[in-house]
Formats: sequence, structure tokens, C-alpha cells
Amino acid sequence: MFDIVQKRRWFFILSAVVIGPGLLIMIYSTIATGAPFRLSIDFLGGSIYELRFEESGAGEDGIRQVFSTIGDENVIIQQIGPAEDFRWSVRAGFHDVNVTNDILASMARMAPVDRDSFRVETVSATIGQEVTRSALAAVAVGALVITGFIVIAFRQVPNAIRYGLCAIAAMIHDILVVMGVMSLFGLLLGWEIDALFLTALLTVVGFSVQDSIVVFDRIRENIPKHLGEPYETIVNRSIWETIHRSLATQLNAFFIMIAILLFGGETVKQFIAILFIGLLSGTYSSIFTAVPLLVAWEKSELPITAVGRRQADSAELEDVPE
Repeated sequence: MFDIVQKRRWFFILSAVVIGPGLLIMIYSTIATGAPFRLSIDFLGGSIYELRFEESGAGEDGIRQVFSTIGDENVIIQQIGPAEDFRWSVRAGFHDVNVTNDILASMARMAPVDRDSFRVETVSATIGQEVTRSALAAVAVGALVITGFIVIAFRQVPNAIRYGLCAIAAMIHDILVVMGVMSLFGLLLGWEIDALFLTALLTVVGFSVQDSIVVFDRIRENIPKHLGEPYETIVNRSIWETIHRSLATQLNAFFIMIAILLFGGETVKQFIAILFIGLLSGTYSSIFTAVPLLVAWEKSELPITAVGRRQADSAELEDVPE
């Protein structure tokens, strides 16, 4: 049986190799663009126009010229779908109904517009701020509830709070992975943070903690069954007893998400891609981050715990009579 926890330092290094560049990318994005991520209209506020021309004749330059005539020159224009569909999405500032009608009329002068497919969505920036605050509050409250639940459920296990904190550490690991990937894709592909991204992130948090608790619960069950065995041996056995369940559950979800990525619509592909990456990270972190971190804590290998252990050893030496 392969000893997973014995290789824990390699897993920590792998996590650092993934998370470290992600943090650097977010720093670079902040320096280059003013924010670690590209923010969608959900957070910045403004209007999104989606329209389809019935024939060619209107390109990006023409669309930009239409908006510049009303004083809105910093619009973001993207073509949707194949070029022969003549579908465009334009993100602009706030516009009232009269301006919207003028824009539609100007577009129609360049090429006939399919009015049935014309859509305008206006979002206030305060809505995005409220969504962000709610998501952050949900993660913070969830972390406290999870830690409290594990401490109560694992109260008969020595140092029960460690299990809760290690589960939270794995959750933070997954959040950082997702954020780093999103920042990279924002720079390379123009992906933007929106409400769906927050939904994906909260889903990843839930899956990550669930997987960690499954392994921790088996450790809790095995400790009294195998008294006298080294802690690392008990933990490693617990991982192998639960790894098939974690992998089977996640593989089913992965296959579905891959199918959606290949055959689904454009509007959900970014959401599914982020969810896929997050769940992949969550599956890894619950086995190769949370549990090895628990063992490292038990062995006083973490910097803070190592200092505490040295202080305790020094105190014991001082108490020994000469």
C-alpha cells in the first residue's frame, strides 16, 4: 500500500508550485489592469447589448463608432459564435431608453438588425457589491460552522480543532487555485468575474470540505480500532479506505462537465470550466493537502507548531532534576 502521507512534502511543494504562480499572475494583473481579475458588468455596472445582424456590413469598428457618437468610447465589443452568425455583444456604460433607441437605429443603418434577438441588460454596480459581500460572508460563516461542527463531532479525538482548521486550509487552497486560474484566463481569454463565478466558487468550497470530512471521519473511526499503531499508519489506511468513494463521486461529475464543455452553449462554458478546475483541485486537496497537513501538525513539522514543540521540550529539560 503506497504511503501517501509519507510523501506529504512533495504534495506541499506541488501545491506551492500551482498556487505561487497564480498569486504572481494576480499581482501582475493588478499592476497592469488595476484589478486581479477582469470584472463583469455584474460588479462594475452598466449596460450589455446583444444583437444579431441579418447580413454582413457591420464590424467591430462600425459598432465602436456608433457608441463613440454618444460619448461612450470605452466599450468592450465581442463577437459571439461563428463569424457568419453576425452576433455581437457590447458592454458599455449606463444608458437610458432614449439612448438605447438611438443606438439601435444607428446599428440598423449599417446593416439590418434582427430585432427579435436584440437584448439590453442594465445592472447597477451596487448589486455586484452586494453579491460580493454576500459571497464573502457565506464563505466566512461557512468556515466557522464547519470548524465548529468538526470540533463537536470529533470531540473524542485528541486535538479535534486541528481537523477543522486543516479542512479550512484545504478550502483556502482550492479558492486560491480557482482565483489564480481565473486571473490567468482573464488576461489570456478575457474571462470576467460574474455572479456565476461566485456560484462555482461556493460549490467548490462545499465539495472540498465534504471530501475532507469524509477522510477525517474515517480517521476518527480508525483511531480507537488501531490503538498502538503510529498515527501516520492510521491516517494512510483511512485515506485508502475512502479514496475510492471520493474518486467515484468526482469522476461522475467530471464526465458530465466534460460533456457540457464539449457540447454545451457558450454562456455556460466558462462556469463549467471553473467548476471543473475547482472540483479537480478539491479532490486533490482533500486527500493530498488536508490530511498530510494534519499529519504534519501532529508531527510538529509546521513552522508554528515546531516552535511550540521546541519550547515545550526546553521546558521539560529545565524541569528534569540534575
